[in-house]
Amino acid sequence: MQTLLLLLLVLLLRGVPSAHAQGRYLTKTGLISFFSATPIEDIEARNQQVAAVLDFGTGQLAFSLLIKGFVFKRTLMQEHFNENYLESDKYPKATFTGHFLEFEASQLATAGAHPAQVEGDLTLHGVTRHIRVPATVELRGGQLLAQATFPVASADYNIEIPLLVRNSIAKIISVHVDLACLPVAGAVGIAPGR
Repeated sequence: MQTLLLLLLVLLLRGVPSAHAQGRYLTKTGLISFFSATPIEDIEARNQQVAAVLDFGTGQLAFSLLIKGFVFKRTLMQEHFNENYLESDKYPKATFTGHFLEFEASQLATAGAHPAQVEGDLTLHGVTRHIRVPATVELRGGQLLAQATFPVASADYNIEIPLLVRNSIAKIISVHVDLACLPVAGAVGIAPGR
């Protein structure tokens, strides 16, 4: 996971002429969760091992997570999710690389959550799709808080639902991203105390 985070950081910092880190934030413990209401039983999972980098100097952002990091209330659900649906041995991670649209970092000087649009490529189950997502960002106590909620259709990522349960599982799930990032203290590190 540390190699993946370093790769994300290098990709975002590549081509940035200044080593000054103002406007860059990262986390290794972001949260991505999803929820799907079904007639049989609601499906919910959380992954708190999300590496993310946000750079307001360039407007870029990226995150990466291991699919097996999703935790379910029921171990059988988790097993089916990894083996039958997301095939996590074959497709071990999901990534997003993109940028903020028409968002000025100077907005963060004003207290409160600020609406933003994020656009980029989401890769899941070996399929990459271009998406545009509404988000909010807020600078509070030195931390950058970023949130987004958006739908993901299993068919868009070639995730097959077995015929036996096809009518019992939602075809679109709600994905929630919740990041609490610290400022980067240099070109390759994070702020003291982290």
